[in-house]
Amino acid sequence: MSRDGPPVHHGGDDDGPTGTRNRRASVRARLAIAKREVASLRSEKTIVLALLIQLFVASFSSFLVVGLVSLYDPGSVEGYTLQMAVSGNASDEVVEVVDGDPSIEVVQYQTPADAREGFRNRRVDAVMVATHADNGTVAVQATVPDENLRTTVIIVQVRETLGAMEENLRQEYRTSLDRAVLDVPPKQGSSPYFGFTYTVLVPLLMFLPVFISGSIAVDSLTEESQRGTLELLRVAPVTLGDIVDAKLLATATLAPVQAALWLGLLWFNGTAISNALVLVGLVGALAVLVVSVGIGIALAAADRRQAQFLYSTGVLGAVTVAGLLPEHPANTVARLAIGSPGEWTWAFVVVYACLGVIAYLGTRLAVGFIDPEGL
Repeated sequence: MSRDGPPVHHGGDDDGPTGTRNRRASVRARLAIAKREVASLRSEKTIVLALLIQLFVASFSSFLVVGLVSLYDPGSVEGYTLQMAVSGNASDEVVEVVDGDPSIEVVQYQTPADAREGFRNRRVDAVMVATHADNGTVAVQATVPDENLRTTVIIVQVRETLGAMEENLRQEYRTSLDRAVLDVPPKQGSSPYFGFTYTVLVPLLMFLPVFISGSIAVDSLTEESQRGTLELLRVAPVTLGDIVDAKLLATATLAPVQAALWLGLLWFNGTAISNALVLVGLVGALAVLVVSVGIGIALAAADRRQAQFLYSTGVLGAVTVAGLLPEHPANTVARLAIGSPGEWTWAFVVVYACLGVIAYLGTRLAVGFIDPEGL
């Protein structure tokens, strides 16, 4: 009769065949949930519509740029006549510049006070008071409306007037200088189509997938919780952390895939894109960051409307704070796409990647402190 006792289970089973099978089962479960998540997006009409709009913009970018550039570059708008009030003892200098411009109608006033009074009464669109300074220069004070639909157009026309006036004065006084004035090469202004494409269109197509992915993650997790399907998922041999990983994998992967597709369509339409792989990687890092934050919000606020409100508010706040950075994320994308990245550009690419990793690790750490039964 054997005296051997019951088998003794030593530590380290996780490294044995059983642990390997458990890890493989966990990976398969995460992939299954991720596939289910992606497949469910086909029933989300809002998401599908957003993707189709982005696809349309990227596919027909060359045609859209021609139509939208007039909004981006108000200087290209024709047919608008600016009524400009001119006053001051050097007003003749201004009149000489704008006299031959059909887009500007000059209204001369005897005193600056009368000119400003006409501006307040909306008889004129802008005011330019030009006076001779004691040092022989001409000082010009311009007044334009405070933020309305015509403000940008007026600013462009006033700026062009001041530039032409400065050039006239330089030519007038060049003979009185002791030293010869060097001829400056003519200014080569960039095409408005170039500026619109790289500073508006490309950043828009890069950031929209990121924000949409975050919104999808918030909706998905809150709907699972409200409908009770999250509890059904936890009945399977997966943990809450596995569910979070699967949803993050499904939603965060959508953004770089879309970004790669949009960049390919832009290239097909004749728009040269530099650092395409870096741009896709940057979008992926931002997607991990935004989706991780969105999942954290969804876990903290199970109500869908409340979670979406918090997510939208957080995104708007982040965009506002980003304006205080030395280089805005949109500028980072634009400089990478153009092919002229600076030191700040590469530094912020690394920072965004690190923030994505930190956000993911923080979310996974927070999941460990959440009671799944309370969701």
